[in-house]
Amino acid sequence: MKFFRYILLAALGAASTSAVADAVTAQKIADKYAAAAKAADSSYTEPSAEEGKIFFNREVIQFKGDTRNQGKAIACASCHTTNPADVGKHIVTGKSIKPLAPAVNAKRFSSIANVEKKFTKHCNEVVGSDCTPKEKGDYIAYVLTEKTPSKK
Repeated sequence: MKFFRYILLAALGAASTSAVADAVTAQKIADKYAAAAKAADSSYTEPSAEEGKIFFNREVIQFKGDTRNQGKAIACASCHTTNPADVGKHIVTGKSIKPLAPAVNAKRFSSIANVEKKFTKHCNEVVGSDCTPKEKGDYIAYVLTEKTPSKK
């Protein structure tokens, strides 16, 4: 019985460490976007979770890009729900989408190359153009604040 407790504690410790590590990686990625935003605009100070939440929930009527969404008001939250710690669902395919929040999905921000690839794809699909470094930094800052899935 004691052995089982040690195994359980070790597993929980490892799981919490990976979530913390990816939150740290996500923060480092947000900091890189913040540096790029500062280079573009010297008055820029730091990523804003508040601005990120507004961006995440802002609906845009899409007229280019994915023809399946043309003329529809869509937002990041259309697929990812209004709480990035929740499981999402693609609005066209119905496919389940793992949570964005690193506190819930430890793999979400583990690679800057993958993050940039996803931003490029989804910004063009949702916003209709590439997102700015400020928008990306704010987005990550907001996602980092969401730690608890909604109760259903």
